[in-house]
Amino acid sequence: MKLLTVAIPCYNSQEYMRHAVETALIGCDDVEIILVDDGSSDNTPEIADELASEYPTIVKAVHQKNGGHGSAVNAGLANATGIYFKVLDSDDWFDRESFLKVMDVLRDFAKEGHGVDMLLTNYVYEKPSLHKHKAIRYDGVFPENQVFDWNQVGHFKMSQNILMHSVIYRTKMLRDSGLELPKHTFYVDNIFVYNPLPYVKTMYYLNVDLYRYFIGRDDQSVNEQVMIGRIDQQLRVNRIMIDAYDLTKIKNKKLRAYMVKYLTMMMTVSSVFLIKEGSEESLRKREEIWDYLKNKNKGMYRMVNRLALSKPMQLRSRAGRKIVVWGYSLSRKIYGFN
Repeated sequence: MKLLTVAIPCYNSQEYMRHAVETALIGCDDVEIILVDDGSSDNTPEIADELASEYPTIVKAVHQKNGGHGSAVNAGLANATGIYFKVLDSDDWFDRESFLKVMDVLRDFAKEGHGVDMLLTNYVYEKPSLHKHKAIRYDGVFPENQVFDWNQVGHFKMSQNILMHSVIYRTKMLRDSGLELPKHTFYVDNIFVYNPLPYVKTMYYLNVDLYRYFIGRDDQSVNEQVMIGRIDQQLRVNRIMIDAYDLTKIKNKKLRAYMVKYLTMMMTVSSVFLIKEGSEESLRKREEIWDYLKNKNKGMYRMVNRLALSKPMQLRSRAGRKIVVWGYSLSRKIYGFN
């Protein structure tokens, strides 16, 4: 059995997938790299097979019909043999020194018999075209270098959200959570993080900048215009998250507070892009998603509505919408997230 499975979803990734693989190979035979070719039309399938042939004890190539990012993650999880599971997008990469430290921690877990459900590390927004990078770290939120639970979690700042880039899950826990991401849907990485959280009982935070998250391609899913064009898929993810749990019944206060914060963030992102698009249809969709939450669970709606972020998102006046767009633009400038 491998210590860590790194699943790399690949769709027309011929230009950059080798770099992603190279940064994971430093884990040597303790690592399993699963390249999921999601129906690519370029040389991605051939490159995946070449890498699997070159590193037969480490790299595995899986080919499937195009099903989207979520389907590729599902395939990676289904084929995983590692004790732990990490997703690395094919245009991103691992920092070498940080990855070596992560592997040392995972080896200690295995040696000592720890069943830690979630290992957390930092991630870095990388904008090579602008020679900029911004690290998102969790010091002050999580205890460092020790096993802890939700009761020991501190206060999250606005920028400190647990994203796919920052988590390594215990594979069995992830499977036990019943996680299955929807096909042909973007932004499912939010479901990947949100849905398993109630199953996470133990955590460990290693304060290293492991995941390098590339920002800059015009066709990238987090490009602002692309997100506006795919807003219906973002709304679908919102509804799946709303339907996943009755947050009023989550007993642990720290866990409940974080899940409310995360859901609020997702509702906010959708609302901002609908406001920026500005058509009557988009403004109607904004009202509909908030009504969906309210009609689904009034208690959850009240919990979300208590947070400062949520109220401006529902303002109907033109001045109110301008305030929302201004706030988003300021946050984008500070954090560099797309």
